[in-house]
Amino acid sequence: MYELTVRDHFMIAHSFRGEIFGPAQKLHGATYVVDASFRRAELDEDDLIVDIGLASQVLSEILAEYNYRNLDEIEAFRGRNTTTEFMARVIFDRLAEAVKDGRLGPAASGLSGLKVSLKESHLAWASFEAEL
Repeated sequence: MYELTVRDHFMIAHSFRGEIFGPAQKLHGATYVVDASFRRAELDEDDLIVDIGLASQVLSEILAEYNYRNLDEIEAFRGRNTTTEFMARVIFDRLAEAVKDGRLGPAASGLSGLKVSLKESHLAWASFEAEL
């Protein structure tokens, strides 16, 4: 299995509901480092997994929608705890949609899987991965 990973970051503010979150129930910020890993069994005719430039560009465009935002104010997230795990799935879904829509170029049509990891720090991160 071949894998290509692109990296970017974004900064957000948010708060959580529920005693389990302790002081994180208050508004706080986070800077996430995001790794998006694209997988396929065989390289395409150009020996690519996916166009690295397009993968980087699309990831950056997706993250720009959340960068410097308070996630508590985004209507689609109302009533949800925008945990690292939750946001990994959100970004995965947006990237998978971009693959389906052809925004990552023709090589992306051969992708078999995608993994998105959000790193809160060098000590803690969460991921979501699935087949495409």
